[in-house]
Amino acid sequence: MEVVGLKWNGDGSTLASGGNDNILCLWDSKMSSSRGQNWVSPRSILRDHQAAVKALDWCPFHHGTLASGGGSADRTIKVWDTHRGKLLHSTRTSSQVSSVVWDLHSQELCSSHGFSSYDLVLWKYGQRTGLTKMNSMCEHTDRVLAMVRSPDGRKVASISADETLRFWDMFGGSSKRHHSSLLSPVGASITFGMKPIR
Repeated sequence: MEVVGLKWNGDGSTLASGGNDNILCLWDSKMSSSRGQNWVSPRSILRDHQAAVKALDWCPFHHGTLASGGGSADRTIKVWDTHRGKLLHSTRTSSQVSSVVWDLHSQELCSSHGFSSYDLVLWKYGQRTGLTKMNSMCEHTDRVLAMVRSPDGRKVASISADETLRFWDMFGGSSKRHHSSLLSPVGASITFGMKPIR
């Protein structure tokens, strides 16, 4: 197994790991401090993805809730109750999921995508309804490799194989909820201008 995604929960008690073997594992931090052991087993092994699990983020408003995204043979975002090891919701997307980030202030999630749509998607989350697509932003021209949320929780930055870094006004006031966009006018996009390393 090759690990391709890692994310600690907010209190540091659980680490989620995703692998290219399509498996999502949950690890207790208490187990990592066990002395004299060379091998630690995960607390839970979740096998519902059909491709590599790179995208992981813990929900900031429902303790123990984790979102995970699968690769190109899977193309789903799954929301888990990690306390019970139970799949709560599975939402099909148009392409592989490279990153997921929760909004810190409302029940929204942003996903970034690789082959073949190259977009960022804003979703509304409901405990009963799962994910409902609100908006899609298609500024990248190649697969989105990763995405991170700013410390204030209002913006995200995405990096793409098109050699650009883009800054998005994703989360925040009600006027932004349905119209997320590139930040403007300065600093919206940075092109690296280097030859690809291949």
